[in-house]
Amino acid sequence: MDFDLPETATDVRDGILKIGMRYGPQYWDRCDADECWPQEIWQELIDGGWATPERYSGAGQGLLELAVAAEALAASGAGSAGALLYLLTPAFGALTIARHGTPEQKDALLSGPAAGELETCLALNGEESGSDVFDGHTLARRSGGDFIVTGGKTWITGVERTRYMILATRTAPVTKVIPRGSDLTVLLIDVEEAVAAGTLSYEPIAKLGNNTAASSTVFFEELRVPATNVIGAVGNGSAVLSDILNSQRIISAAGAAGSADLALETACDHSLQRAPLGHVIGARQGIARPLARIKAQTELVRLMTYKAAWMWDHHRPCGSEAGIANLSAADTAWQATDLMFQLHGANAYARRTTAARLHRDAQAGRTIPGTEELSLPHIGQHRLGLSDPHSPSLAPAVAF
Repeated sequence: MDFDLPETATDVRDGILKIGMRYGPQYWDRCDADECWPQEIWQELIDGGWATPERYSGAGQGLLELAVAAEALAASGAGSAGALLYLLTPAFGALTIARHGTPEQKDALLSGPAAGELETCLALNGEESGSDVFDGHTLARRSGGDFIVTGGKTWITGVERTRYMILATRTAPVTKVIPRGSDLTVLLIDVEEAVAAGTLSYEPIAKLGNNTAASSTVFFEELRVPATNVIGAVGNGSAVLSDILNSQRIISAAGAAGSADLALETACDHSLQRAPLGHVIGARQGIARPLARIKAQTELVRLMTYKAAWMWDHHRPCGSEAGIANLSAADTAWQATDLMFQLHGANAYARRTTAARLHRDAQAGRTIPGTEELSLPHIGQHRLGLSDPHSPSLAPAVAF
């Protein structure tokens, strides 16, 4: 058993840290306060080849490298917001097409993300059903050689700047009696073309945090999608979605681990500088020991995250591992940012501070890409054999 990261991953980590440290937390504070995409650092990552798998003109190799990149970017100043840069186009777009796309889709799309010519987003959550994509509020019906999509999705991050959308939708009405999940299809939507045609529109959502990337509610009105834009196979979208969501959980966990590292560094620096009555507060057991405990938790989270990413790259079932990593990482990041916030006292309550931003953003990790109330029953069912008779469809609904 080898716990050393491969050279590809350490190269990515070192390269991302070198770029990220030049910007620092204050850059991300400004982007968050101004609600703008961190274009400058994103362009540097693209120019350096740090955004997509090496096979498709990038510098990384797979999900492990993307997770390491998200963690490094978060730790260098981005916090959990850094994970979004590695979710939207590298994971949702490049990894999905690389694993499930047709040769034509790969040839047409996979050079774009590395070159910065196109970006992608994921449309999963229903307007009223959350992660349960089988509820039927969005439907793609066949029309000759095309699909016609109607309905809507919400909390779609990045749609206003992306060229393509990965859409998970039903392809049969809810009233049709078929096995749950066997009618799910994943489609590739040309957002630019659909907006121009008036068949796709969106409304931004005012958010508490993670304001470096806008989120919107999206509406489909008789949106025509060629059948050649199916990712995977018609009716077999559950397999595609499982890979997408597990990669999302893993990268989110990596970003949370990096955010915890950043929060601990910020808290420790402050604790060693703050010296009321002539004694630095970091020397007090009531402060040092909680920080040490969170450090221990962060290291454990890191190991599980790397393990889940390695399993994903080797095509092994990793739903439980990804869920455990994401659950533990989100909780650890929340504890780290909360303690950091408390140590800064009233100063942390100012909106444009790093402490306030990290604390706000950490809350999102406890609900996205799945709440504790979804993750814990799945772990209980699949790792402990404790099936929940009240939620028989939980696992397929959230694609663990």
